[in-house]
Amino acid sequence: MKRLLLSAAIALLRNSRKTERGAKRFLTRFVVRAAPFALLAQPYAARAQEITLIAPGGMRCAFDRIKPDLERKTGHTVKMTIGSGGTTHQQVVRGEAFDIPIVQPPYDDVLASGNVVAASETPLATVAVAVAVRKGTPRPDISTPDAVKRALLAAKSITYTDGRGGLGGTAGVSFDETLRKLGIFDQIQAKTKRVPGVSVEQLLARGDVDIATTFASEMSDPGVDVIGPLPREISTPTALVGFVSSHAKAPEAAQAVLKYLASPEAAAAYKACRMQPGR
Repeated sequence: MKRLLLSAAIALLRNSRKTERGAKRFLTRFVVRAAPFALLAQPYAARAQEITLIAPGGMRCAFDRIKPDLERKTGHTVKMTIGSGGTTHQQVVRGEAFDIPIVQPPYDDVLASGNVVAASETPLATVAVAVAVRKGTPRPDISTPDAVKRALLAAKSITYTDGRGGLGGTAGVSFDETLRKLGIFDQIQAKTKRVPGVSVEQLLARGDVDIATTFASEMSDPGVDVIGPLPREISTPTALVGFVSSHAKAPEAAQAVLKYLASPEAAAAYKACRMQPGR
């Protein structure tokens, strides 16, 4: 547009006499010709919005990869707030103000709250709980439920996200269920180590524990060796599902952002973060 306006100005200037009357005529004609272009630019500026998004920690890796292209292609800026799965869930149910919530099943109470647009439900990706050891240490077999059970019982200490009875990290809630399926919940609690403000990866990397589990997408520390996901028989991958909030200040912009989060371009970021796009 700038080149077009400049060309118009040069052409008019060449055809104008170098007199006061010519200069006035040039300015008048230039303004008349430039005005439509200025009007065309205004709607695009008006449509640009800042979209607020809340999500559990499993989305952080993928969103960091997606954000630059998302903002460039949609024209909207996105401000994401990360929280635990349980906390994010409760924020939606309480009706807190934001444009897009990303939640994990079950979310019947989220739909019943009326705080999301049910028709906007958009599956984004699934992520499995993975097992990791410190880099350079032996890698236990986790190929079957029995192998996982043996590895956990043999470990001197382990760490995993605190599920807090469903109100904390979803990875922790999922692993609590895995331990119950294996029949070793109480035995593992006795040797589980957690330190406030220190991630499970950090505890593992510095040698404080033998084994760590959390969502595969949250494991990126170079001092950690990710063995792989838990077997599906004892651990179902967790879905991440986006909605447009009923309280969104710009619903159309929020829908555009949500659509991009489910796009083929976003799928590449999910895969790079050890997630599976879609349901």
